[in-house]
Amino acid sequence: MDETAPDVEFDADPSRIDRDALWTFLSQHAYWSRHRTREMVEAQLASAWRVVAAYRRDNGRMVAFARAVSDGVAIGYLADVYVEPAERGHGLGVRLVEEMIENGPGRNFRWLLHTDDAHGLYAKFGFAAPDGTFLERPRSHG
Repeated sequence: MDETAPDVEFDADPSRIDRDALWTFLSQHAYWSRHRTREMVEAQLASAWRVVAAYRRDNGRMVAFARAVSDGVAIGYLADVYVEPAERGHGLGVRLVEEMIENGPGRNFRWLLHTDDAHGLYAKFGFAAPDGTFLERPRSHG
């Protein structure tokens, strides 16, 4: 049993994802995804390279989620990482990211992500501001 998150189990099975819970969080609580429609979220799930979620052992409820997009060889983009508010403060976010990027098939990838508020979490895994070789074209709002 995991000492940092003893009451949850992590699973990368996409068929187990609670799509209603995911949609509720992304559409109502996540600053980064309120512009998406349910159809967009479903399409992102369908095309995800990998998903990892945490489920309470006592009732099976999904309490954390992360999605990755990848070429499957060298690069991964970490997206939609969240922990339900009532479950925060017990290391679950750290374990979720660890499951995705350290314990999965993308362990040796170059990982990318965007965040406005979780720099400390991702710094634990070596994420830092990009160097001068990295360019980005922001998403169009048109």
